[in-house]
Amino acid sequence: MSTTQMLKGILDGCLLAIINEGEVYGYELAEKLESYGFQYTSEGTIYPLLLRMQKEELVTTTLKKSTAGPRRKYYSLTKKGEEELEAFIERWNQLSRSVHLIIQKKGSGKG
Repeated sequence: MSTTQMLKGILDGCLLAIINEGEVYGYELAEKLESYGFQYTSEGTIYPLLLRMQKEELVTTTLKKSTAGPRRKYYSLTKKGEEELEAFIERWNQLSRSVHLIIQKKGSGKG
């Protein structure tokens, strides 16, 4: 399984978590993901997810002037987005614990 396939289910939650830190635009999101170690996440991957999240009313957008070119679309979380982020964190913690237990057990030679 490739890293891209593994990311499919968790990238939405990661984007929601970054947006929850404060208003952010698309390119900035890509840079922040990279700073957290997501080196292969392109803007071409991020923008369709943001569009879907906008349609699902998880994020809202605001156009703001940029000093470096055209106006930028800034994303912020809605109340529904905040609730989805909380649900994602709960699901992730459960999944992470379960995978960790399996990997630890395999590494110890038990099983």
